Amino acid sequence: MVLKFSPRVTGIEISGIRKIFESAGPDSINLGLGQPDFDTPQHIKDAAIRAINEGKTGYTPGTGIPELRNAICKKFKDENGLSYTPDQLIVTAGASEALHIVMQALVDNGDRVLCPDPGFVSYASLATLAGGRPVSVPLTKSLHIDVERAKALMDGAKLMVINSPGNPTGAVEDNESIKAIVEYADDKGVVVVSDEVYEHFIYGKKHWSAAAFGENVVTINATSKTYAMTGWRLGYLAAPAEIVGQCLKVHQYCQACATSISQYAAVAAYEGDQAPVSAMRDEYRVRRDIIWKGLSDIGLKFTVPEGAFYAFVPMKPALTEKIINAGVVIVPGTAFGVNAPEYARFSYATSRQNLNTALERIRKIMDE
Repeated sequence: MVLKFSPRVTGIEISGIRKIFESAGPDSINLGLGQPDFDTPQHIKDAAIRAINEGKTGYTPGTGIPELRNAICKKFKDENGLSYTPDQLIVTAGASEALHIVMQALVDNGDRVLCPDPGFVSYASLATLAGGRPVSVPLTKSLHIDVERAKALMDGAKLMVINSPGNPTGAVEDNESIKAIVEYADDKGVVVVSDEVYEHFIYGKKHWSAAAFGENVVTINATSKTYAMTGWRLGYLAAPAEIVGQCLKVHQYCQACATSISQYAAVAAYEGDQAPVSAMRDEYRVRRDIIWKGLSDIGLKFTVPEGAFYAFVPMKPALTEKIINAGVVIVPGTAFGVNAPEYARFSYATSRQNLNTALERIRKIMDE
């Protein structure tokens, strides 16, 4: 039998990040995967164990348990100045599912979806899976949104994805840029999808939520990075009720509900002690400085990351390959779009010791 697959699937590739990560050797220093190396805080784990012991292991409401949606609404109000109500939220299996169901609900065949380029690997692929046509939005030389170029591409577009702090760039957008994008998009009938999963890891700047500037925004976030809960797969989207209603249909058929145990753990995350988040941020800042100074000292010049836990470094593909072959896993810029073939992403979500070992290996390559 000759199998014939959907062009929506054959038209995309396996994630370049996962490909590099899964091919790493046992002695490699992994600076490739964007995963916190911290353990989930104990009070969150305790809440999950308590939920298991109390038998809270069945299906939940599709939109998420009321306790969690209320906690997220309070988080939005206190931290972002946003007034969402529980019926404007869907709890999802990570931010990845949230992105997926938004694309499925809003994108029709041939619709243009504006994606930052370089940008996170999922955006363009999820647009393609929804039948849409991803369109690259080039960044400035400092790796920020080029507002004027973005505006020039908006006529006839359906969605625009923004991501601040950015992956892979580490760039944090200012309020003027985000406000200009949201307001212009509203005039053009474009929905802005704002991926804010790194909002708590910013070094010296301020986070601005796109939804503060208009109602044409879908806000996506997760516990994954903030609380070191990547494997718990717990995210959410917040949007006007009309959008939520359509997204819920997709969510119900592809997921039904997020894991009950993870939801109860997330309640503890949002309502409990936030000191671990601050501690992680402070440690990431130290690590940011280590990798910035270390790479700069050996001749690799790049923009200092303002947020997240990535450095996006200009370098020739041949050097990227040499670094990987020397046992330091980094991700080639081609994984993040067509506009960064001579870049590589370094994740500093690993120990100081690992960073220093990696820098020593790279230093030896540069001295050859």
